Amino acid sequence: MKQVQDQKAEAAADDRRERIKKAALKVFAKRGLQATKMSMIAEEAGVSQGLSYRYFSSKEELFSILVQEALDEAETSLADVSLMPGSPKERLRAFTLTMLDESHKSYFMLLRYAQIEEDVPEQTKQILASHSPDRTIGQLVPLFQQGQQAGEFSDGQPDKLLFFYFSVITGLMLQDVPGIYGDWQRDVDRLMKLILK
Repeated sequence: MKQVQDQKAEAAADDRRERIKKAALKVFAKRGLQATKMSMIAEEAGVSQGLSYRYFSSKEELFSILVQEALDEAETSLADVSLMPGSPKERLRAFTLTMLDESHKSYFMLLRYAQIEEDVPEQTKQILASHSPDRTIGQLVPLFQQGQQAGEFSDGQPDKLLFFYFSVITGLMLQDVPGIYGDWQRDVDRLMKLILK
């Protein structure tokens, strides 16, 4: 009986911890690290500020944890592109749809703040330093090379095409335009024409 109660208590604690992390992601994505307070995160999560401190010692700890998770997820997503079925064009289209999905925007904004804000925690700086762009985004270079060999992608240096592609994606994700102009998924084929022949 005690074991069942312990398992329930542990599950409830895990649920609260995840709820706090999701709330923190939402608040950090909107306000950045410096303008965020633990009380804002607790309010968003629907818990007391004291309870949030039971799970995380500070907003800086939470920020670093979320940056690590965001980078791990990005690396996994990029690695998965090479495992997708279909032509290079079809794989890039599927990846682009994933990138432009609204659920990824918070992680993207979090990483953006981690890169541009002053006074980010030392732990966050170390996490960012351990995830070089060559190791992450560079995983797509072979896809661009395959697309060129198949005659689907524009000519030019694959790494420069990739830089151009991510510049456009980044620009779109930084936009906070509601309504039809913010529904970039509907225009993914138009976006793809910037890269494709």
